[in-house]
Amino acid sequence: MKTLKNIAVLLFIVYAGIGIANAQTTKKDKKAAKEAAIKSNVEAKNYTFLATFMLPQRGGGKVLTSEYDFRVTTDSLICYLPYYGRAYFDVPYNNNDGGIKFTSTKFSYVSKDKKKGGWEITIIPADVKNLNRLVFNISRDGYVSLSVTSSNRDFITFDGYLK
Repeated sequence: MKTLKNIAVLLFIVYAGIGIANAQTTKKDKKAAKEAAIKSNVEAKNYTFLATFMLPQRGGGKVLTSEYDFRVTTDSLICYLPYYGRAYFDVPYNNNDGGIKFTSTKFSYVSKDKKKGGWEITIIPADVKNLNRLVFNISRDGYVSLSVTSSNRDFITFDGYLK
């Protein structure tokens, strides 16, 4: 009877161990598939950045509760991001025109691979007034930091992820 109990306990331990090993493999496979999809989208210049947090140069950071995004395709940029900070001149008085909102079809796009994985992408739109540079730092997990430099507004950073 004791031998039967020992065998049952041993089988239970082996069965539980196999289940845990399968779960870990599945988790690793999912992560690898996600990283491959992100790499493919970034290299194809076809991705959407969803902003979840913004950090202006002055003041504290703000969690974004609405959906703000920045879409990158091979031939265009479509940006719909909020702005909070100091503007110096030539700023619209209509509250609906605020933020960083534009569509661009003329831009330079430079991508550099990072040593620890991920990408640093610098975009300079030629057909958007007062916007100097956009720098995306994309991790291989899909987390993104976007830095926006403008000629008439303070520097601002957005954090989020790729969709």
